[in-house]
Amino acid sequence: MDKLYYIPFSQIRKIRQKVKDSFLLCKIMADILRINVLYMVRQNGTGHLGSSFSSADIVAWLWFCEMKNPNDFKAKTSDIYFSSKGHDAPTLYAVLMALEKLDFSLIHKLRQINGLSGHPDVGTPFIAANTGSLGMGISKAKGMALAKRLAGKKGRIYVMLGDGELQEGQVWESLEGAAREGLNEITAIVDCNKIQSDTWTKAVSRQEKIEARFRAFGWEVKNCDGHDFKSLQKAFIWAKSVKNKPQIIIAKTVKGKGISEMEKIGKDGFYKFHSGAPGFELYGQGFEELKNRVNGNLKKAGLDPLAFESTEFVHPQKGSEAQRLVPAYGEELIELARKNKDIVALNADLLLDCGLIPFRKKFPRRLIECGIAEQDMVSMAGGLALQGKLPIVHSFASFLTTRPNEQIYNNATERKKIIYAGFLAGLIPGTPGHSHQSVRDIACLGNVPGLAMIQPCCEAEMKQALRWAVESSRESVYLRIVSITFDALGKMPEDYALKLGQGVFLKEGKNAVLISYGPVMLGEAIKAAGLLEKEGKSIAVLNLPWLNRLDEKWLIETLAPYQIIFTLDDHYKKMGQGEMIAAAAVRQSKIAPKIISFGVEEIPFCGRNGEVLKKHGLDAESLAKKIGQNI
Repeated sequence: MDKLYYIPFSQIRKIRQKVKDSFLLCKIMADILRINVLYMVRQNGTGHLGSSFSSADIVAWLWFCEMKNPNDFKAKTSDIYFSSKGHDAPTLYAVLMALEKLDFSLIHKLRQINGLSGHPDVGTPFIAANTGSLGMGISKAKGMALAKRLAGKKGRIYVMLGDGELQEGQVWESLEGAAREGLNEITAIVDCNKIQSDTWTKAVSRQEKIEARFRAFGWEVKNCDGHDFKSLQKAFIWAKSVKNKPQIIIAKTVKGKGISEMEKIGKDGFYKFHSGAPGFELYGQGFEELKNRVNGNLKKAGLDPLAFESTEFVHPQKGSEAQRLVPAYGEELIELARKNKDIVALNADLLLDCGLIPFRKKFPRRLIECGIAEQDMVSMAGGLALQGKLPIVHSFASFLTTRPNEQIYNNATERKKIIYAGFLAGLIPGTPGHSHQSVRDIACLGNVPGLAMIQPCCEAEMKQALRWAVESSRESVYLRIVSITFDALGKMPEDYALKLGQGVFLKEGKNAVLISYGPVMLGEAIKAAGLLEKEGKSIAVLNLPWLNRLDEKWLIETLAPYQIIFTLDDHYKKMGQGEMIAAAAVRQSKIAPKIISFGVEEIPFCGRNGEVLKKHGLDAESLAKKIGQNI
């Protein structure tokens, strides 16, 4: 077991009461925020430290020294702050706890059920807007400003943007309207830390003349040092002096600021601390570095060193037969690209998450980094396809299937083959929150003409699915890919091969059949069947990886022995695979079984994987209980 340290509220309150110099107070408080954010992220195992740390000084100055009645939505005069990028939510939570606006005990419940969401959610007190899907911030700020004016309320609106986020087209769509309306109460701050998810922003988009671009849209612009409180003070005084125009403050920052090791790009050219938690050795080094700096500033203030509280961290046990779909995908992509020179991979700032780093090393000219600009990426793929290439498009499923949905449809009307690979698909992982839990992509793409959708359940099926998409399919394909590591489901039949619209039994059974797909839900299905077997109820489990294609003749023959069919979706129940199966069953007069469907029925909860499944009633125990009541 390892110890994790945090600074309790009693210490924070004492410091705030005794340190009267605003600049010294913010130096101390910003590093206290970093210590508590480091605790939250390491204790939970996930989060965005780099972005949280780069914005910590800005957030500290705003909340401790700048804003009036911050985020008091009922007050007649209130300043509003929210982060458009959303990744730095832990820093905002740490501030709210320090100001007694959030229960301090929530420091132990980052990304947990009944705790703090991975990205900002208005269900949390004093959170102004849901973010995490990038590019929406200024548009939301405009709506808030206009609503305030209509209601006769006063106050400024501060919105934090990431510099990588500036690649989203909506940012630029939002600028001109704010200037046209003269919304001088809006101040946008760009956390300009120069690093995207994996690498330098300049490697993706040129921003040398970013000030001129903002001015061209009618905004006033000022640069400042985002880690110097005097510079920040001057910038915010300037912003309040601007008349009839919104303002952009470009705050020069360092990603991971505060822990020297986290401020560096790796030797391989990739940044390592955008998401995830540091190892315990680095956690200890980082904690000591922050602690020493805080204590040095407390000494300047004439105060005693910090007193900490701690918790014990128990390392989770890992399964013995781990399956990882992302590396399996990356390996197969390289093999296919060796044979097929027309394959071109496009990526939306997620090289590491999509398993593309080995591909880039092998085929650097055939990897196109599009940045955080999904609509541009998908249309670029359309252009490649029109010229005879086979583009394979990569991003998180929640962004790939929704933002460029119109562009995907447009590509479909050109009748050229494109492969879309949507990672982080489904309900799990539950820790990032609903902006990243892709549970509506089947509904988004299911009726796109000439687009088959597959979700593999293991490494072998992952490789088969990609190979089928590249070598066998005549139409475009959407690969729905779970990104978490999971335990093997058991052995697939040795002669198993993907057949369009067909599936395979993973477990035989007599009383009923449970149909699902993908590793998460099939894993719970197999466990549920095992629990029911102990009660003398025999349930078959059928893996059906096709999400919008169904061989109805095969379905009739396969389901004929069963009078009860259960379907289980890793998706909203509405417009998921279960509805496709039910509709097919109704169309066929030869079978008329009882069909009961399970799936997500409300906005996904944020939390640890097991607790999220249980909260939605999709864990093995809940499924076994519901199935048992119906057979």
